[in-house]
Amino acid sequence: MMNVFFTAQSAALGGLKNALYDLPEKILSFGMRVLFVVVLFLVGVQAIRIIRKLVKKAMEKADADLSVITFVDSFIKIGLYVVLIFLLATNLGVDAASVVALLGSAGVAIGLAVQGSLSNFAGGVLILVLKPFGIGDYIIDNAGHEGTVHEVHIFYTTLLTGDNKTVILPNGTLANNAITNVSTQKTRRIDILVGISYDSDIKLAKDKIMELMASNNKILQDGSSNVFVNELAASSVDLNVRCWVNSGDYWDIKGWLTENVKYTLDEAGISIPFPQVDVHLDK
Repeated sequence: MMNVFFTAQSAALGGLKNALYDLPEKILSFGMRVLFVVVLFLVGVQAIRIIRKLVKKAMEKADADLSVITFVDSFIKIGLYVVLIFLLATNLGVDAASVVALLGSAGVAIGLAVQGSLSNFAGGVLILVLKPFGIGDYIIDNAGHEGTVHEVHIFYTTLLTGDNKTVILPNGTLANNAITNVSTQKTRRIDILVGISYDSDIKLAKDKIMELMASNNKILQDGSSNVFVNELAASSVDLNVRCWVNSGDYWDIKGWLTENVKYTLDEAGISIPFPQVDVHLDK
């Protein structure tokens, strides 16, 4: 029995000795594999950048829409990084079939978990195909978010507001709700409500405002400018001041017109009343 014990002990020591003898070689082999994976990762990252750059230049040369370019660039970036991760895993010794099976299972699980993201992806495709707006357009969504379209990505669209804030909107929401695009038409109409007192001369007020609009060459002088009584309100006669301008001049002219209508009516002796309430006390 002692002989059996010593034989087993000798075999164990021999196995340990062999394992220690092979350890440096195994460490070196694993280190070389890790080094190769690191180099492959760095080369892959650079290759992805070059491919994206070439595709972007080709699409720009073909005069593709800027929103299409940004969308395709995002799609290529994600797809190529998935391929790179697959290559890195297989070179680390992970079985390719196992990786594919894992990706398939993960894809199903992720698909169930990110239905909203898939909806955003579909929305991005619809935006690119139907083109309700493009890069540089000023849009307003049904929730009141507004700004100039800066980028259209796979899952979301970014807007820049007038005060230089970035608004990120999901593509699914934009594709399935009402959107106001104020940049598609070359001209826009300005409407301003101005209240004058009941004692004021309505015709004089209308003539003075028409003269004011005729004095600005950025207001389109095509006979479309108009001033009319919009409502006989509780404390004032409300005039609607209406004119057309080029879309790029809208905000400048609206501010100018609103301010100068006040000065013009003041010079003509026409008052703009504030809300008044008559109170009668019964004895």
